[in-house]
Amino acid sequence: MRFLAQSVLRRIWTMRAPDSTVLLALALAVGLGTAIGAVGFKFLVEAAKDFFFGPTPLVPSRSVWVALIPAAGGLLAGPLIAYFAHEAKGHGVPEVMEAVALKGGIIRPRVAVVKALASAICIGSGGSAGREGPIVQIGSAIGSTIGQVFRLPGERVRILVGCGAAAGISAIFNAPIAGVLFSLEVILGDFGIGAFAPVILSSVIASVFMRGVVGNAPAFSVPSYTLVSPYEIPIYMVLGVVCGVTAVIFIRSLYWTEDLFDRWSAPMWIKPAVGGIGLGLLGIYFPQVFADGYDTIQTMLAGSVVFWFAGALIFLKIIATNFTLGSGNSGGIFAPSLFMGAAAGLAVGHIANYLFPLITASPGAYALVGMGAVVAGTTHAPITAILILFEMTNDYRIILPVMVAVVFSTLVARRIFPDSIYTLKLRRKGIVLKAGRDMNVLAGAYVRDVMSTEFDTIPENARLPEILKLISESKELDFPVVDEAGDLVGSLGFQDVRQLLAGPMPSELIIAGDLVHTDVLSLGPDDSLETALSRFDPQGLDALPVVDAANQNRLVGMLRRDAVTGFYSRKLLDRRDPSGL
Repeated sequence: MRFLAQSVLRRIWTMRAPDSTVLLALALAVGLGTAIGAVGFKFLVEAAKDFFFGPTPLVPSRSVWVALIPAAGGLLAGPLIAYFAHEAKGHGVPEVMEAVALKGGIIRPRVAVVKALASAICIGSGGSAGREGPIVQIGSAIGSTIGQVFRLPGERVRILVGCGAAAGISAIFNAPIAGVLFSLEVILGDFGIGAFAPVILSSVIASVFMRGVVGNAPAFSVPSYTLVSPYEIPIYMVLGVVCGVTAVIFIRSLYWTEDLFDRWSAPMWIKPAVGGIGLGLLGIYFPQVFADGYDTIQTMLAGSVVFWFAGALIFLKIIATNFTLGSGNSGGIFAPSLFMGAAAGLAVGHIANYLFPLITASPGAYALVGMGAVVAGTTHAPITAILILFEMTNDYRIILPVMVAVVFSTLVARRIFPDSIYTLKLRRKGIVLKAGRDMNVLAGAYVRDVMSTEFDTIPENARLPEILKLISESKELDFPVVDEAGDLVGSLGFQDVRQLLAGPMPSELIIAGDLVHTDVLSLGPDDSLETALSRFDPQGLDALPVVDAANQNRLVGMLRRDAVTGFYSRKLLDRRDPSGL
């Protein structure tokens, strides 16, 4: 397989195909492969459900045997995870983010197979988890494998991993736009055009394929809900606050449960079975918490669940998901988040309807809005939450309340607890991601380690012809302007001079002091590279001046953006496991 792929790649190179064309062709292959994987995964989940519960829907049963079904699923899934791919444990998205940020997008090919089997067994046996986390990891593994087979550089492999993640969300939820935003917002942390085009193509191909195979119906059938009155907006703000608090409770309790199981000295492979027993005992009395809970969500969207039970279902689903994923089983957190949001929204909707019957929509509308709000609070991805709700329901009429609730939920969740359910897992491993980079790599290094002491300067009194000569002979784009004593006055960039020349013919009497930017940001030699990177962004400069710590006017060096990114890449190579795949 690898020999064939390399032969194809050599043939493409011989034809002198542009790099962008090759990347788009591979993105198409990733989208198609992920869609085929999504079809296979859905088949495995349904087959597992039939095996464990039979072809009939889940119904309340007081039989003790019901409690043993999730345990049996844990006994089958646990060894797969423990002995074949530890990365398949839990919801899987943090592992993809880690691979993108620290490993050049390298994911072992076996992860796709193990994740599909373990998650299908988990969900099919009643595990309280969703399909989206597994299919994101499966799609990402497919993208990574294709990138590795064709021996692409790390940046290209990272993009293909993002393509797989987008295609997975697109395929499993019939949500191509949300798939793109999820990949760019959560996985890659990059909205640049270089990643945007292939990710879009992959997501579209996956969606078209799935629609051809399983149809174009939305994930949920929603009654006609809309904003009844402007006076509802404050109520939706309150709902956003409730959903933000719910999201934080879910995040904190899930990792508390995971810590509890991690501290237990039992073999890793048996822990999902023990968690399955706890879930099964809960499911004897409340079977609504089994599996992804889509049937119950549909009931809540119709407003057919009473107030007290809707409130109880929030915490019952949290407990059920903690038993499932906290014990080390495999599945996603989107579906449980949607479930909790629908329950929280329905409970708030019942209260709003009781207090303000003339100005509020039916409780089901609040359930719909709550779904997006809890997803946003859990993932800290508000744009994805808004779009995925719109695409899953194919209903735009309730979008304004959704936007309000999502914003408040995200703000409240971040205020109470800064990490999302994804980034918390990474932070606990010492990885702090920002825009797809691990800030800990840069926080431990200093400007003095990377800055250049050889740089071009422009004298403050240099006239325009001299400025033009200096710029034309230099490879730099941004220049420090210094006075006669060599102290920093400000900065002058190529774009500044270009704009000057684009107007009427400037006077040759103009000097650098007339054009200089005196508000330029500077760095000290002892500043961390994390601080340096944050100062590059506001002004979009390619280089920043470094001044002496004692005399902050004395210019001692220049720090270039590409030097920081190069240092980051070298550090990642040093940290990467040399064992290969």
